[in-house]
Amino acid sequence: MGPQPETSSGQDNPPVAWIGRQDAANIDEKPVNVADTSRWSATRIGLVGFGALLAIAAVGTAIYYGTSRGSASSTTEGAIPLVSAGMPGVSPITTTVAFTGTINARYDMPIGTEGETGRVSAIYVEAGDHVKAGQLLAQVDESILQPQVDRLAASLEEAKANASLATAEYGRAQGVEAAGALSKEDIEKRRAAAVTADAEVKVAAAQLAEYQARLAHTQVRAPVDGVVLTRAAEVGQIVTPGGTAMFRMARGSEVEMRALVAEQDLPSLRIGQSSDVYLTGVDKPYVGKVRLLGAIIDPQTRLGEVRISLAPDPQLRPGAFARGEVIVGKGERPVLPQTAVLSDDKGTYVLIVNADNRVERRDVHVSDTNERGLVISSGLSGNERVIMTAAGFLRIGERVDPIAGPKVP
Repeated sequence: MGPQPETSSGQDNPPVAWIGRQDAANIDEKPVNVADTSRWSATRIGLVGFGALLAIAAVGTAIYYGTSRGSASSTTEGAIPLVSAGMPGVSPITTTVAFTGTINARYDMPIGTEGETGRVSAIYVEAGDHVKAGQLLAQVDESILQPQVDRLAASLEEAKANASLATAEYGRAQGVEAAGALSKEDIEKRRAAAVTADAEVKVAAAQLAEYQARLAHTQVRAPVDGVVLTRAAEVGQIVTPGGTAMFRMARGSEVEMRALVAEQDLPSLRIGQSSDVYLTGVDKPYVGKVRLLGAIIDPQTRLGEVRISLAPDPQLRPGAFARGEVIVGKGERPVLPQTAVLSDDKGTYVLIVNADNRVERRDVHVSDTNERGLVISSGLSGNERVIMTAAGFLRIGERVDPIAGPKVP
């Protein structure tokens, strides 16, 4: 017979729940209210259910948006890209070779003293003067040479007098030879004296000519007609033969442009071709002609020389910077904007849209540039549909939807 619950007489007691021994140690001494426990259990169940609903809603939302994004991505990947394409056609093109250089005197002649070392005593011209052949440019001190010339001139006169006397005596000796007044030996001595006197005249004349030439070299004169480019001499300066040039002169006022041209452009140039030469600050071109093409190409710079002859003009000063252009050909070529031309390790190319509306690579060669774009010398006929912009984002063989691009200039 098991234990029975005990009741107290005279008052109502709240119901008491029975607890096993194993749980007795974990229960607070305070009695547990069964009604409170029931209410707490119900609240917990409600919170758990609400959380489950939220989780279900979140999963559904994620599935919905994931499906939407997948559909959008599939739609985008499946779309055919629109591209801007146009036919460049052909335009009249003038092919030119451009180069830069300087203006120079065609014949730049350094002029100095040819005589002995001396001091400059006078200068008669300035840079920029036009001079005639033989005109006196400068004078070197002649105070030493002039007396020597005068002395030799006197010696020559003395030698001539002696020669005249010896010749006369020999003539008289020949006149009396038949009469036997003089021996043959005396006559021969007079003849030898006359010959010696004549030789002395020639020696004196040669010495005088030498010193006259040396005296003449103290006068620095223009060898030809032309323009004095520079003057480096000053009065009182000591000048020596073979030293620094006293003057630089342009023969006949002739000028030319000297420039360096790229190796690949030299074969296009010909002697006699017309050229336009431009100076800094001058709008009008100066017309010249190709006079000379270099015989060699510098192995370091890969450049060759070209010379353009020009008509004399006060603006064409030697040393001035100049830019030249020579027209080497005319024709019709496609012209593309720079955005249409691409390049890689294989070379320069463009992308075109073929008859199947697929992207195709076409190798091209750019020969020149102008204000309208890049001139294509080979690879295009002008009737292709060339992708004008953003070609670098396309793949070879990709299908595209071409639309009319901007008008090719």
